Amino acid sequence: MAKIKITQIKSVIDRSERQKRTIQALGLKRINHAVEVEATPSIIGMVRKVNHLVAVETV
Repeated sequence: MAKIKITQIKSVIDRSERQKRTIQALGLKRINHAVEVEATPSIIGMVRKVNHLVAVETV
């Protein structure tokens, strides 16, 4: 599968608990923190739920 790079670009302060946990499950810890993960259907679904908080690039 392809890899994608996910970077947190906005804070999770004043976001729902579900969005905070989704960011945490993606492996993001703070603003400008980036992780590279496999582009599985579950990861893509999680990114769609918090797409206003993250930036996504293909690697």
